[in-house]
Amino acid sequence: MADKKRVVIELPPRGELGDPIHRHDPELEVFGTSVDLVEIDSTTVETFVQGAATADAIIATWGVKLTRPIIERLDRCTIIALASVGVDMVDIQAATDAGIVVTNVPDVFIEEVADHTLTLLLASARRLRRMEELIAENNWAQGWPELSRQPRLWGQTLGLISFGNVARAVARRASAFGLHVIAYDPYVSELKMTAEGVEPVSLRELLRRADFVSIHAPHNAETHHMLSTEHFALMKPSAVLINCGRGSTVDEVALIEALRAGQIAAAGLDVLEQEPPDPSNPLLTMDNVLLTPHVASATSRMRPTARRRAAQEVALVLAGRWPMAAVNPTVLPRTPLERWQPYSMDRGPSR
Repeated sequence: MADKKRVVIELPPRGELGDPIHRHDPELEVFGTSVDLVEIDSTTVETFVQGAATADAIIATWGVKLTRPIIERLDRCTIIALASVGVDMVDIQAATDAGIVVTNVPDVFIEEVADHTLTLLLASARRLRRMEELIAENNWAQGWPELSRQPRLWGQTLGLISFGNVARAVARRASAFGLHVIAYDPYVSELKMTAEGVEPVSLRELLRRADFVSIHAPHNAETHHMLSTEHFALMKPSAVLINCGRGSTVDEVALIEALRAGQIAAAGLDVLEQEPPDPSNPLLTMDNVLLTPHVASATSRMRPTARRRAAQEVALVLAGRWPMAAVNPTVLPRTPLERWQPYSMDRGPSR
């Protein structure tokens, strides 16, 4: 009987350790006894590498960042599976160079993040942080005159930067509130946008027209500080920025200056460039900024479902088949893995 494949999984964050007997139930639901599932310590690079060097597969969380020097020491690894949408913790190019497939779970918690995006938008539009402060200051009567200066939501324009799964779910919700939705994404067909009732525009037009700007781009070299000083200068003084995507797509220093200078009116942020933020970060004390602690995807189903999906990707690869969601698909033809999915019929040379 062939030796079992060795699948390593990072030790969960301290706050999520749980019962050691059951804490890997989502993965074991997929693998059963077909693999050796080994928990490794990722508190330091060395302890991680010691545990992962001979792994056939790695299920990674938000522990050690898998840089090129680490990836080059993975002697047998065929897949790094991430139980998240974001892939910031892996050097994708290094994994590709090493012939390692990287997967994520791009469609598991779309609805949760879309709900949270609308929550921040509505709370910012109705200035809920400021209203709460007025009550705490025993200034109850001031709420009415302050909100009386706010335009009603119906008829305003929401601009979506990047039109992936989350942005599409946001667009569907926004239409129910009477918002006109426009979007910028150079990698998405205009036909896909218009089919969702969304008007395709350029980035500059979006920034000039939108009353609310919600950014959903992944973080990479192209999108780092995608919104900075020059972009905030294009926005309306009454505009609100919403970010439930990646903190580093927004130049935080430029955002703070734009808020202070009145170039934009407010921000609702679930993500920041540094997490947790430094206690001296001005965003923490601005009454026109609403913050949540990177929780947009959090519900009771999110973690177990994402972990199960990551395990399913590992199971496919260890069985010699293409995964469902390869982040670096160019590596697949260089592997012995078999393509088993049917070819999509809505794509072609001109699509």
